[in-house]
Amino acid sequence: MNVLVFDIETVPDVDAGRRLHGLDGLSDADVANAMFHLRRQENGTEFLRLHLQRVVAISAVLRRGDSLKVWSLGEPDAPEKELIQRFFDGVERFTPTLVSWNGGGFDLPVLHYRALLHGIQAPRYWESGDEDQSFRWNNYLSRYHARHTDLMDVISGYQARACAPLDEIATMLGFPGKMGMSGAKVWDAFQAGDIAGIRNYCETDVLNTYLVYLRFELMRGRLTPEGHAAEVQRVREMLSADERPHLQEFLTHWSC
Repeated sequence: MNVLVFDIETVPDVDAGRRLHGLDGLSDADVANAMFHLRRQENGTEFLRLHLQRVVAISAVLRRGDSLKVWSLGEPDAPEKELIQRFFDGVERFTPTLVSWNGGGFDLPVLHYRALLHGIQAPRYWESGDEDQSFRWNNYLSRYHARHTDLMDVISGYQARACAPLDEIATMLGFPGKMGMSGAKVWDAFQAGDIAGIRNYCETDVLNTYLVYLRFELMRGRLTPEGHAAEVQRVREMLSADERPHLQEFLTHWSC
């Protein structure tokens, strides 16, 4: 098993907002508010278009060989380019199965736009069979291929009306779900300088996603009941050995 579960957290790209809307001289907060206002006028929501999202955290669970770890890429003060480069470097190094919840609809397109902005190279990720024939029928880019498993997409049968929030599915299955923060609160946390809180929240999201993935692997027969129980126990042991408070809280809220 060589699996990389990932999740990103984003804030408004106020630099792009200034350039696109002629907002020079305004503070970051005022630019963001203008961007939210324009978006509300456009379609009634403050959720910005994906190319106007700036990545401030990428968290991952990596299951490789006998090891399992959860962490956030880079240091808390690392620039966006470094975080994204580290993500694609991991794909280059391990060629893992990428696992996400709505990664096809949000996380990966955002990473595409930001990699384009920063001039980041990711040849393994973009491989589609020209250099490696094994990628012709199974790559990271095609919706129905397995190198990227978007759990929300697959479990819903690729039907938008059947999609569900990760928090509700995780909670339904007895996992902790969201514990205090949500994506809607990330901008406020970022403005308050709480990068650590954002990274901690992102890490609990990837843990929820990984636990859902293990249940999915059981459902489709890739794990036996005994194998699934062993993988779940491995997660519990990893969390028990990690003293970070948010991971201990996750363990405490994990009911089954």
